[in-house]
Amino acid sequence: MMESVKVRRECMLDFYSHYEHLCALQGSVPLKAVKANLTQGALDLIVDRIKAADWAPLLNAIRHNKTLTSIGIRSFHQHGLGESGVERYKTYFRRRIPAIRSKDLTGQLCKAVKGCLSISDVLKSLELQGLLLRERDLILLTKGLATAASLESVSLAHCPIGDGGLETICQSVKNSASIRYVNFTGCSLTWRGAEHIANVLKHQAVKRHGEAWAESLRYRKPDLDYMTGLRRITFNCNMLVGDRGASAFADCLGEDLWLKALDLQQCGISNEGARSLLDALQTNTTLVVLDIRKNPLIDHVMMKNIIERVLMNGSSANSEYKWLTSPSSKDALKSRPKKRTIVLGSGRKGKATIRIGLQSKKSVSPGKKNTPVKDSYSPKPLPPGTKGFLPWRTAERAKRCSGVSFLKYVFESKLYCIHSFFCLCIPVKVTVESTSTSETEDTEDLNDVIHHPNLAKSLDNINVTKYQQLQLELEECMEKIKEEQRARVKAEERIMELEIENARLRNLNISLSEVLHAQSVTNMILEDEGVLGSIENSFQKFHAFLDLLKDAGLGQLATLAGIDQSDFGLLGHPQMNSTLSKP
Repeated sequence: MMESVKVRRECMLDFYSHYEHLCALQGSVPLKAVKANLTQGALDLIVDRIKAADWAPLLNAIRHNKTLTSIGIRSFHQHGLGESGVERYKTYFRRRIPAIRSKDLTGQLCKAVKGCLSISDVLKSLELQGLLLRERDLILLTKGLATAASLESVSLAHCPIGDGGLETICQSVKNSASIRYVNFTGCSLTWRGAEHIANVLKHQAVKRHGEAWAESLRYRKPDLDYMTGLRRITFNCNMLVGDRGASAFADCLGEDLWLKALDLQQCGISNEGARSLLDALQTNTTLVVLDIRKNPLIDHVMMKNIIERVLMNGSSANSEYKWLTSPSSKDALKSRPKKRTIVLGSGRKGKATIRIGLQSKKSVSPGKKNTPVKDSYSPKPLPPGTKGFLPWRTAERAKRCSGVSFLKYVFESKLYCIHSFFCLCIPVKVTVESTSTSETEDTEDLNDVIHHPNLAKSLDNINVTKYQQLQLELEECMEKIKEEQRARVKAEERIMELEIENARLRNLNISLSEVLHAQSVTNMILEDEGVLGSIENSFQKFHAFLDLLKDAGLGQLATLAGIDQSDFGLLGHPQMNSTLSKP
């Protein structure tokens, strides 16, 4: 065996060794980001800063890989999202377009992923986030998904594939025996995309119903959890799904026995679509997560009813399908948090910068502003001795300040002290980093809607009154059932007694009927005048015959036979003698 072939085969068993070998053949330096983001067989890269020349060895290593269990390729190059005014245009002109945005490189990436899917038996998760995938790229990706043997999770979050691209992906997803989770967050989908996913669920439901019927033969109980097919669908941040898309999902959820989680956050759903989903939950008892938060057109009562109904389907706290954190496209793709700047004093020795809030990776250079002028804030601290002045230590001891107000008061107190020291020599620049308003809204929404790590506990807190009412109704129903059971036992005993009595009377009636029938036949025979006349004629002929015997001198024969003429005398008639003369 050639030495190069042997080395290549050995390197295929170790991704990073293979990558280093390919870099050495190309004469380039391995990227530090590859090694830093390669942990326990999982590759998770942010590729916005990878140059075009550094992609070739990485793609070749991915194409021939057989050891990675998870591959994540992410791009956050979305200029202008979450920023406003001058800052948006500054970011646009300052940031360079990454090499991954080119159509040639995305095609090579999809080809490498296809090769990895076709040969790997351990790859379970594939995430392509924020990539600009064309139609030919999706066709390559679909062919790879069709040949994947172990892939369980596919995520194309924030890839603008549209409804046509989703239809292409669904061709391989619906026939896959291993894919259980798909994520199409922020993929520019509409209600047509929701119909494509609903058709996939219906197609898989038909196949799984056949499998369940086959496994139920010979009195076996089919195990639905171990059957193939989708278990979770994430459709967040697709505002054009709307009520029509929600109705498409509701049509297939009513009779589905396998889907466990459906995420529809920020999908433009109103009360009409939510009502159709609630109607589907009346017959669906397997769905444990139906997330419709961040849809402002849905009433709070309707949303609460849906989430309560879903939580009643199963113990979500012990389930592997958890509620996702509330997403936001602006927060996910925002490059940096907003800042507040405070400049105090002026002097000849430059500026001093003080940061209060979130830590930043880069220090702010002197003389460089990070926020617009409208975001600047210049407080006027109260001097000691004036009305309303309160030292920050006293406020902390009294627990009068908490959260943002406490931070503001500490900031103002320290600011007053710093001002007294630096006002004559060095101006002070203070930058406060704060969380975005969208994150605050998400936190309020999470508190407002039922979202807690321990969902079983939240269910108990929410449904205490309803649970008590249901428990009382259950007890009443149980008492009624017991009473009905006792009455039924008594009724069955009475029915048995009546059946026994009925059988005895029936037998007696049959015997009496037979006796009466025999008597009636006898009476009919005796009462018939024709029969009696024939009997009388027979006796008369017999008496005439005896008289003939006596007249002939043969009366001894009748005596020897024990026949006496008197025995045959008829009632009401005299004894007949022979009056016949001899011829």
